[in-house]
Amino acid sequence: MNITRHISLEDEYIEKLKPYVDKHDGNFGAAIRDMINRAGKYDTRTNSSAIDNSILNWILKENDEKLVPSDILNEFIDPVLMNSMDKLESYLNRRFSELKWGVHITLNYDNDLLPSEILMEISGDHQKIRFITSLLAQYLVNNSLRHIPLEVSSVVNTNQGIKLELSGSNIKDALSSLETFFGKTDELIRTVKSYPAFWKAIVNRHLSSNYNMVTVHRNYFEDLLDGKIPEWEVTIENLAKKPIHEIPLEDMLALMKEVFETSRIVERVEIDKETMILFHNYRDKGAIEKLRKSCHALLEANGHMYDARATANIVIMTHRSDVSKKINKIVDTLKNSSNRLDQELLVFFSYLKGLKEIPDIPISLTSLGRRTGKSLMMEYERENHINKWTLDNFQQALQNIDARIHRESEWKLDGKDLLYTIRKCSIAGNRNEFDNYVCHTVRETFKGALSYAFGTKASLYTKHLLTHGDDFCEVVIRML
Repeated sequence: MNITRHISLEDEYIEKLKPYVDKHDGNFGAAIRDMINRAGKYDTRTNSSAIDNSILNWILKENDEKLVPSDILNEFIDPVLMNSMDKLESYLNRRFSELKWGVHITLNYDNDLLPSEILMEISGDHQKIRFITSLLAQYLVNNSLRHIPLEVSSVVNTNQGIKLELSGSNIKDALSSLETFFGKTDELIRTVKSYPAFWKAIVNRHLSSNYNMVTVHRNYFEDLLDGKIPEWEVTIENLAKKPIHEIPLEDMLALMKEVFETSRIVERVEIDKETMILFHNYRDKGAIEKLRKSCHALLEANGHMYDARATANIVIMTHRSDVSKKINKIVDTLKNSSNRLDQELLVFFSYLKGLKEIPDIPISLTSLGRRTGKSLMMEYERENHINKWTLDNFQQALQNIDARIHRESEWKLDGKDLLYTIRKCSIAGNRNEFDNYVCHTVRETFKGALSYAFGTKASLYTKHLLTHGDDFCEVVIRML
């Protein structure tokens, strides 16, 4: 039943109704109904629930670093109040006064209707104002996204309370700032609640084994089963959200520490400037050697040359920027001149022999080889305007590289596999110690080129090696 009544309202009350009228496209009756409904929900005389202060503080503490669901937030603070910072401030202080929370809120802003800068100050009980700060930050950010997205730029604890600063930004950074400052456990809780049986089983296994469980990426485990040196690139890149070669060294070391400790690959990792020390309890020498080489390969992929020394329970990774600079110089020389690779390797090998503290020359040569292969492919890619690597243009690039290092080779496509056969190689001629080192480096050059072109989408299988007494070298490139 509809009853029509004539009413008169003073300007003060019409102004209060304005946000609701705007929300309902000028429908005054709908605006009044909406306002009455909300007033009923917020009537503390009929809807408030008395709760012991200690229990309330416990509830607030348990919800620390967890965001409030949007529907709950909108029930507590009407989104239309975002249209006026002045009215929002008055409403909040009145609302928390009714709840007897003993807090006071001050809003300073550059524009009442569409603010791009807000400084909020909240005073009162510490546990309550932490929750309120999170609540209001969410409200201000979420309801600013359609106009001027507000990003939380700082949260400062003072003797009087908490100061929160928000400034104009973009939608992505605005939402991200909420997780950074107030929702650090949000994703964790959502994930555990999505698969409670799985995570309960994982936790129980770690507890029952006294944290001797190891949790690794499927690719890493597959490498272990295949007898390869495991690589951590996928895990590191997923955490960093960028290619491994774009990660600054300081961040790279921190990520390695996080991954190795949380995966329980090692007991702990200590970082001293650019040196990293891994403490482990492995007894098998083969396992320790794989750990050592895995760490070295990871830092090499990051673009840095490291010594990797292993003792009974420690692996020490020491940055060798001097060797890295020498490698960079050789790579640049090869890229910009017609010098033969074996000639440049002779210079580099002699340089390494003069460094008595270098414990593992093959590792240094591996790094040089892979970086050379990557650099030559990048140069070929630039000169020939290649946007995407295929087996065809990869073959053409390797033929170009073979010509530069005086090697005769042939290619054969066998289904999805590409057979690469070296019929004559001047580098493997005498098969003395140096030639074996050079041959090893050239093979790593090939691996570096393959990795640059296809990443993890291609694998390499060695069938024959000249240095093993065969009459030719042959490898199989298989697309995955």
